Amino acid sequence: MPQFIDAYARSFYYLRLSVTDVCNFRCTYCLPNGYKPNGTHNKSFLSLDEIRRVTRAFAAAGTEKVRLTGGEPSMRRDFTDIIAAVRENAAIRQIAMTTNGYRMARDVGAWRDAGLTHINVSVDSLDARQFHAITGQDKFAEVMAGIDAAFDAGFDKVKVNSVLMRDVNSHSLSTFLEWLRLRPIQLRFIELMETGEGSDLFRRHHISGEVIRDQLILQGWQRQPRGRSDGPAQVFRHPDYQGEVGLIMPYEKDFCASCNRLRVSALGNLHLCLFGDGGVSLRDLLASDDQQDELQARIAHSLGQKKQTHFLHQGNTGITQNLSFIGG
Repeated sequence: MPQFIDAYARSFYYLRLSVTDVCNFRCTYCLPNGYKPNGTHNKSFLSLDEIRRVTRAFAAAGTEKVRLTGGEPSMRRDFTDIIAAVRENAAIRQIAMTTNGYRMARDVGAWRDAGLTHINVSVDSLDARQFHAITGQDKFAEVMAGIDAAFDAGFDKVKVNSVLMRDVNSHSLSTFLEWLRLRPIQLRFIELMETGEGSDLFRRHHISGEVIRDQLILQGWQRQPRGRSDGPAQVFRHPDYQGEVGLIMPYEKDFCASCNRLRVSALGNLHLCLFGDGGVSLRDLLASDDQQDELQARIAHSLGQKKQTHFLHQGNTGITQNLSFIGG
């Protein structure tokens, strides 16, 4: 099977695979009222065998990185088995996850043993009270312990996602930088995005990542080259710091020019763009190992419909009705 490529000659090396929609946090910018099932239940989400089949199909078509997301992926009791199932594909060189850190301290060693190679943790504030106010969970100490446990388990770097918000954490750059001076953490500021349910919050708190970028450059931070299977972050390094800073700015011009990612939802729908409307159902082609050729053909054909860019600037947030970040 040839590499997945769209009509704009963009190659897709990176799959974001949601394994559940359930999340146990109530972040102000994402799920302020908590997770609502909306007619789905745990048995509706992709099974272990379906996950095995979809990742096998992508691996055979050039995908070399899979990020397991949610919801909160560790809410699945078989999450360690899911990691192991993805690891069966020799072509997948990176298996990553994005987590709220709730279960890291307990389980990160098992995830590492199962094959997880990279981990992203959401931490929007280094102040425990503000962390509680943002997430709805008084779990700051547990999340920090989880980051320490990740290093103890053998991860040489931990990525920390922080949604950039005016008058909330945009003024805390110096505090964040001091935190990563002696720690191999890549702190990633992600611009707050307007969603279907968060327009008021967006107008109050959106701030461009350019503000942070300008400050970093003035302080001697230097932008690093981007690998073909890397996420969308602009990464900066400084010789006086062990850690790095990443900026994810979806409103910046040409953000989509280097798109290398496709997304499959927890219900088995292929989304050509995180911000696009609708999705292409793959579920009927995940029932049997014998359907891989047909599955790959449907994905490849669907790429002909992928747009050149998202439409966030026009206020079209697509499927992102309660998601406000795209940490990758």
